Amino acid sequence: MKLLQQFINEYKTAYEKKEIVYEDSIVGEINRVKDLLLDDYFLPSVQLKSILDKFNRKARYPMEIAITGQFSAGKSTFLNALLSRNILPTGITPVTSKVNFINYGEEYKLKITYKSGAEEYHSIDAIADFTDQRKDELDDVKYLTLYAPMDILKDISFVDTPGLNSQSQSDTETTRRVLRDVGGIIWLTLIDNAGKMSEAEVLEEYMQHFKNKSLCVLNQKDKFTQEQIKTTTNYIKTKFAKYFAEVVPISAKQALDSRQHQKNILLESVYTQITNEFKTKLSENLEVNSINFFEKEFEEFKKEVHTINSKDDTQDLKLLEESNINKVLEFIENTIRPQAKEAKEFSIKNDLKGVCDILIKEYETIIGSYNSLEDILKNTENKVLEAFEDIYKKYSKDLYNIYNSLEIIMEKIANETFKNIKRVESTRFQETKGNFLTGTKIQKVEYSTFWIDSDNVYKNLFYDDQTIDKMFKRSIKMLKNNELQTDEAFREVYRKLESEVHKWQEAYEKIRKHREIASDLEFSNTRHFAAKVHENVLKEYQKAILENISALRKKFAYFNGALSYSYIQTTQATIAHFEQQIKESEDLYKKEPTKFSIHHPREDEILSKLRANFAFEKIEDFLTSKRNYLFKIIKYSKEQYLEINKDRIKFVESKKQNFDKKIEKLKEIKESI
Repeated sequence: MKLLQQFINEYKTAYEKKEIVYEDSIVGEINRVKDLLLDDYFLPSVQLKSILDKFNRKARYPMEIAITGQFSAGKSTFLNALLSRNILPTGITPVTSKVNFINYGEEYKLKITYKSGAEEYHSIDAIADFTDQRKDELDDVKYLTLYAPMDILKDISFVDTPGLNSQSQSDTETTRRVLRDVGGIIWLTLIDNAGKMSEAEVLEEYMQHFKNKSLCVLNQKDKFTQEQIKTTTNYIKTKFAKYFAEVVPISAKQALDSRQHQKNILLESVYTQITNEFKTKLSENLEVNSINFFEKEFEEFKKEVHTINSKDDTQDLKLLEESNINKVLEFIENTIRPQAKEAKEFSIKNDLKGVCDILIKEYETIIGSYNSLEDILKNTENKVLEAFEDIYKKYSKDLYNIYNSLEIIMEKIANETFKNIKRVESTRFQETKGNFLTGTKIQKVEYSTFWIDSDNVYKNLFYDDQTIDKMFKRSIKMLKNNELQTDEAFREVYRKLESEVHKWQEAYEKIRKHREIASDLEFSNTRHFAAKVHENVLKEYQKAILENISALRKKFAYFNGALSYSYIQTTQATIAHFEQQIKESEDLYKKEPTKFSIHHPREDEILSKLRANFAFEKIEDFLTSKRNYLFKIIKYSKEQYLEINKDRIKFVESKKQNFDKKIEKLKEIKESI
C-alpha cells in the first residue's frame, strides 16, 4: 500500500495539471492572456509572442511624461532642473530636433536609434552632437535614449519632444503621436509668451483632447513680480481651461541652480565620480595586491564629502522653494500618476482585446477561403447535374440514329432474303383408289414449292458490293463516335468543376496573413490545403468520372462486340430457319395435301427472325428504351456526384468548424479581459 501511494503521488506530481495563479495586477492579466493566446492550439506566431512580451514591458515600464511646447520655452533647462543635472544642452538656438527618451540606467550613457533599426552607444557628453536640428546628417536618427542612474527615473520616464512649431513636419507629427500615447503632458511656455495667438492656435490643434493629463508650466517666473505672475497665471487658467488641469508658474533656472547644489545631489555626483575613477585606475593596474594605488584619490574624496556635509544649504532650499518646481512634482505624483496607471491598464487591456480582434479577423480570412470553396461546390451542383442531363439529351439522339441504321440493315437483309424466295415445281406420288378390277394406283402429281436462293442473297448482300458490311461498319463507326463524344462530354463535366476550383486555388494558394501577429502555420496550412486541392477535393470527383467513363466503355465494348458478331452467320441461320420451315411444311403437305400447305415466308416474318437472331431486343433496350444504358449511367453518375459533393462540402465545413471553434475561444478570451 505504501508503494502504491508513492506511485500515485509521483503520478500526480508528473501529470496532474497544476492551476496557475496569476498576480492581481495588469502584469498578471497580461500573463494570463498571454498563456491562453500562446497555447499550441492556436499555432501562435513569433510576432504574437513578441507583442505580448512588449505589453509586459509596457506594463512594467515607468510612467511616461512628455515635455512639450513651442521652441525656446526652456524645455531642456526645465528637464535638467527635474533631473538635478545639467545633462541636456541648452541655449538660445532651438536644438532638440529628435525625441529624447530619458530613462533609468545603472550608468550615464546615450543610445542612438537609427531609422534603419541600427543602434549605437555614446558618452552622455555627446548628446549635443545628436540634438542640433541644424545638422543635416541627423536625418537618419530616429530617436535618442538618455540613461541616467537617478531615482526619479525609476518611476518616471521623461520624453523630451521637438517643439510643435518645428520647421520639420515629420518632427511635429512625431510629437503629436507622443502626446497621444504618454501618461502625462507638461506644456512648457515662457510666462511672458503665454496666451499669445500663435500659442492658442497650436494648443487648439494639438492639445484639446488631453486636459486631464496635462499641466501648463509658465517658465521664467524669476523675471517678474509676484503681482505679474499671479495676473498671468489666472489669465492662462481662464483662457486655456479646456487644455490644462492645472497651471503652475516656475523658474527652471532657480530650480536647477538650487537642486544641483543640494547636499544629496552633490554627494551623489562625487560618489559617481570616485567610482568611475576607481574603475579606471583598476583597469590601469591589472596586477593589484593592495589599494595603495588609489589612496590619493580616496583622501581627496573624503575631504570633498566632508566639505559637502558641512555645507549650509539653507539658501539652496529657499531658492528651490521660490522656483516652485515642487508644485510640478506634486502634480505628477498626485494627478498624473494615478490617471496614468489607470490609463495604461485601460490601454493595455484594449490592446489585448485588439490582439484578439486581429486574430479573429485573420481566422475569418481563412474561413473566407473555405467559404469560397464551399460556395463553388454548392453553386456548381446544378450546373453539373444539368451538364449530365445535357449529355443524355444530346447523345440519346445519336443512339436513335444508330438504332435506325441497324433497323435499315435488318430490313435490307430481310428484303433481300424475301426477294430470293423462288417458286419451284416438284412432284409427289400419291395413291389413288381404282375399281375392283384395277385396284390401287400410284399417281405422280406435280406441285409448286419454295426455295431460298441463299447464294444469291449472300452474293447481293455480302460479296459483290459488300453492302451490308459497309452499312455495319458505318453503324459501328457511329457508335464509336458516340462513345468518344460521350467520353469527352463526361470529362468536360469534370473540367467545369475543376476550372471553378482552380480559380479558387489560384487566389488562395498564395494567401498571406494581413497582420504580423497572426499565425504563420495557420496560413501555411491553408496555402498547403489550396495547393493540394486536387488531393483534398477534386480527386474524388475525378475518380468517379473516370469510373463512369470506364463503365461506359465496357457497355460500348459489349455492344460493339455484339454488332461485330458475324452478321453473315446470323443471316445464314435465319435463312436456314426458313428453309427448314419450308421443308417441314412441304413434308406435311406431301402427306396430307388437303390439310396442309407449303409455307411461304413473309418479309415481316424474316425481319422478326433476323431481329431475334441478332438479339435486337437487347439492342433496342441498349439504345432506345427509356432506361437505356446511357440513361442508367447518367442516373448513376448524378447520384454518385451528389453523394461525393455532399461529402466534400461536409469535409470543407469540418475545416471551417475548426476555425470557428478557435474564434469562439478567442471571443471568450477577449470577454474575460
